[in-house]
Amino acid sequence: MRVGLFGGTFDPPHLGHLAVARAVRDRFALDCVLLAPAGVQPLKPGGAHASFADRLRMVELLCDGWAGIEASAIDAPRPDGEPNFTVDTVQRLWAELPAAEIFVVVGADAFLGIREWKRPEELLRCWRWIVVSRPGFDVSALNSLGLTPEQRANVEILSDFANPASATEIRDRLGDDEAAAELVPAKVLEYIKTHHLYGT
Repeated sequence: MRVGLFGGTFDPPHLGHLAVARAVRDRFALDCVLLAPAGVQPLKPGGAHASFADRLRMVELLCDGWAGIEASAIDAPRPDGEPNFTVDTVQRLWAELPAAEIFVVVGADAFLGIREWKRPEELLRCWRWIVVSRPGFDVSALNSLGLTPEQRANVEILSDFANPASATEIRDRLGDDEAAAELVPAKVLEYIKTHHLYGT
């Protein structure tokens, strides 16, 4: 079984996230892509605008009806309140799915900062990666990471992916129903408004 782990804040989840999940599922023949909101993002000390429970529910609504794309609570807030680190999350997923081939799905900009993550050498050695790059991204920038041939062999590139949205842009647009509807599925937008999230 080939499983993609696509983590992030998902604050809120949007059509760009769904497009990434569908693209990696199809391009790399994944059986399932798990969209996993992070309880506490270690590199975003300001925290998420919406609660974990709300973000998970919105991801569930985003994934509804899409085969092989599912919401996951694998990266739920830790009981000790500490940040959620990718290396720990992937270990938990592997413990749950020991027979699976796990691919960590990440944007190119985030991957370029992997040396700042917890136990980066372990991450690069033990797990496979799908790095999603935007149009015009220079893939040779990955050379700056100093990957060994073995580590580089674990990295797949989905190049020239045009992400149609960003969470920041969506939060700015939520006052305009028509503009927000271009970027957020109707079910997610309804949830945001019903629960008065992001100042709506």
